[in-house]
Amino acid sequence: MLKELLYQAVDWIAMVHEKIIRLNDQYEGILSDKELHFLVIGLLGLALVFLIHPLFLHLSRTGHVMVISWIYVFTLILVITFAIELGQRLTSTGEMEFADIVFGVGGFIALFAAFALIRAVIHGIARLARHHREEKTREEVRRTRRRSPGRAALNPEP
Repeated sequence: MLKELLYQAVDWIAMVHEKIIRLNDQYEGILSDKELHFLVIGLLGLALVFLIHPLFLHLSRTGHVMVISWIYVFTLILVITFAIELGQRLTSTGEMEFADIVFGVGGFIALFAAFALIRAVIHGIARLARHHREEKTREEVRRTRRRSPGRAALNPEP
C-alpha cells in the first residue's frame, strides 16, 4: 500500500514537473532544471511560511506554544518514519509498508496524548493549589482588616 501511495505521489510530482518544464520551454524560458527547482521549491516554502506563520503567531499569543511544538515534532516524525521506510527499501533490511508509518505515528500520538493528560492533571493541581493559596491570603487580609482599628484611631486629631 505504501508503495502505491509513493508511486502516486511520484507520478503527481512528475506531472507537475513536466507542466512546469513545458511552460518554461513554451515561453522560451532559459531556466535549467536546477534553476526551476530553486524557484519552485523556494516559492512553495515561502507560500507555506505565509500560511503557517500567522497560525503559529496566533498560537503563541494565546499561550499555545505546546501546540506549535507538537506540530513541529509531528512533522519531523512523519519525515523520519518515511525516511526509515525508504531506507529499509533501499537497503533491503525490511519491508516498506505504509502500516509501519501509521503505527509509528500512532505511537507518537498515543504517547503524546498520555503526556498531555499527565501535564493537564499537573497543571490542574497547580491551578487549584494557587487558587487555594490566593483564597487563603484574601481571607487573612479580611480578618486583619476586621481586627485593626480604622485610620482615625491610629491618627487622632489634636
